Amino acid sequence: MSLDLSGDLVDLFRAVIDVESVSGNETALADLVEQALVALPHLDVVRDGDTIVARTHLGRAERVVIAGHLDTVPVAANLPSRLDGDRVYGRGSADMKGGVAVALACAAALTAPSRDITWIFYDHEEVEAERNSLTRIAREHPEWLAGDFAVLMEPTGAVVEGGCQGTLRCTVTTHGQAAHSARSWLGHNAIHEAAPVLTRLADYTAREVEVDGLVYREGLNAVAISGGIAGNVIPDSCTVTVNFRFAPDRDEAAAKAHCREVFDGFEVAFVDFAPGARPGLDRPIAAEFLAAVGGQPRAKYGWTDVARFSALGVPAVNFGPADPGKAHADDEFCPVADLFTCRDALLRWLS
Repeated sequence: MSLDLSGDLVDLFRAVIDVESVSGNETALADLVEQALVALPHLDVVRDGDTIVARTHLGRAERVVIAGHLDTVPVAANLPSRLDGDRVYGRGSADMKGGVAVALACAAALTAPSRDITWIFYDHEEVEAERNSLTRIAREHPEWLAGDFAVLMEPTGAVVEGGCQGTLRCTVTTHGQAAHSARSWLGHNAIHEAAPVLTRLADYTAREVEVDGLVYREGLNAVAISGGIAGNVIPDSCTVTVNFRFAPDRDEAAAKAHCREVFDGFEVAFVDFAPGARPGLDRPIAAEFLAAVGGQPRAKYGWTDVARFSALGVPAVNFGPADPGKAHADDEFCPVADLFTCRDALLRWLS
């Protein structure tokens, strides 16, 4: 099997979908991507694990990075792909093999782009941040990620989404005293003590804030709760896991301080953090990109690897086919029209 980067875009898209690449199993697809890109004489191709980086070296004044991840969440009886009317269904069709197919097609077509381009196809995005291959690349090959502007081909409905929210997880723990449930008055129920924590979350009003012209809405939510060891034991400990999605005007210290304030009086521990990213749409190169793409940009709800580029000083946006609301759904799909909208926009911008 091989990928035809210059053929029909829908056929390429379905071929990419049909190579199962759940996180940790990206090698087969990475092999095909590498094979297809190595055959293009205008690109210099390097590989690290299952991450493929292909670059032009034309001496242009600016360099653009265009990136997409190869992995998907687990399959849910939604492979192989199927074309139904003007939609392509299948695991990864929304998140984000449409973006991968568009990038591959453009990598083949843009033999003499107006800016130098770095194309990145990477693994392990759908799992914890430390396993994301861009973490390793940033540490061991930061020059591969260097550029004046970056585009992450994440699903956005073919609309530019600037920056991204930051995310953290914390645990809020309550304590009690174990006892036999038949003599509950001899103990103290830690799960009952968690009620005020849940009340604070239920009563929480999410902040909406404008950052560089885009409006971000925050969210603070319980995502898990655990406590108790048996059906006849009063629990002596209860833990509520909370996810905070915050606007990119907050840094790590501010985001954590806000959580401590909300849960004042309780035991709070932080278990995971990823920074947000400001839109960076004030840069001239971003303005040119917006002019080529068209439409009204909006804020990105969720975390993407634009934050990783932002931390390296590279302004970045999200722009890719498919509705992000269908990402990870069993019936995820991508409208065929989105593929061509995104491909044509990149070609207009970079030709």
